[in-house]
Amino acid sequence: MAADPYATLGVTRSASEKDIKSAYRKLAKELHPDRNKDNPNAAEKFSDVTKAYDLLSDKDKRAQFDRGEIDADGNPAMPFGFGGGGGGGFRGGGGGFRHDGGFEGFGGGPGGMGGGAENIDLGDLFEGLFGGGRGGAGAGMGAGMGAGMGGRRAGPPPRGANVQYRLKVSFIDAATRADQRITLSDGKTIDLKLPAGLESGTQMRLAGKGEAGPGGAGDAIVVIEVGGHPFYERDGDNIRLDLPISLDEAVNGAKVKVPTVDGPVMLTVSPGSSSGKTLRLKGRGFPAKGGGRGDQLVTLQVDLPADDADLTKRLEGWRDARNLRADLGV
Repeated sequence: MAADPYATLGVTRSASEKDIKSAYRKLAKELHPDRNKDNPNAAEKFSDVTKAYDLLSDKDKRAQFDRGEIDADGNPAMPFGFGGGGGGGFRGGGGGFRHDGGFEGFGGGPGGMGGGAENIDLGDLFEGLFGGGRGGAGAGMGAGMGAGMGGRRAGPPPRGANVQYRLKVSFIDAATRADQRITLSDGKTIDLKLPAGLESGTQMRLAGKGEAGPGGAGDAIVVIEVGGHPFYERDGDNIRLDLPISLDEAVNGAKVKVPTVDGPVMLTVSPGSSSGKTLRLKGRGFPAKGGGRGDQLVTLQVDLPADDADLTKRLEGWRDARNLRADLGV
């Protein structure tokens, strides 16, 4: 079981959303693997603070954790009738499993998942993996028996129970639709193709990968949870980013390097750009359900140096004569 998320981020239980976000950004910058290539423990710590932020930044999950309804991994304290607890490998009980690889399962029945999340049938994405139809020989046997009993047809034999899982997908993997390698309860590994329009709560159905039954195997239902990011924020299919620029870049204009989920690109900042100006990078957002991709919206933030004597000297005697607050009535 993961450590207490409040302790991981170094905040108290009464911390505000702003405090939690500030603590996360600070730790994420310090522990980011790109800055700690010689420290193998940094990646694990980076993952821990990201998981803690994912939980505490979600108001509902934070409230559930504070009430003791879920643990630090976001799992029910007593999920579906079987006990919690740590340990590697899979945990069984009522048809449910958990694998300690970021891909988690929890018991279910033939009814599948509740709630209004989208169901996606991925049978066609796994060519040759699931075999033929669901009825099989058992269905033919049931029909033959029914015909021999005075013409009365017996009901079809029941299928096995569905097995429900939760898959945590990183922000960048969700935006780039990177394949996710998962291990099912039978030990088989599958490369899962993520759909366009992916959001937390999206359900993906893997036909015939549930529990075995007289009428054929049930399905595996995978519920997706998209993680957060230290500096990207999702806005529908778009991605927002606050980009610091220097005073000279804002005044004189410049070409600056900007991170995107697909890798860094160069962005042109026009001369005289102010903080709050938003520039658009086409097609650098999330894949949309209807095709294409959203954009990355880059908001410029002019970052002034503190106590810079040279800058103070250069601006000595200069004043901006405009009334910048006229529209505010002051």
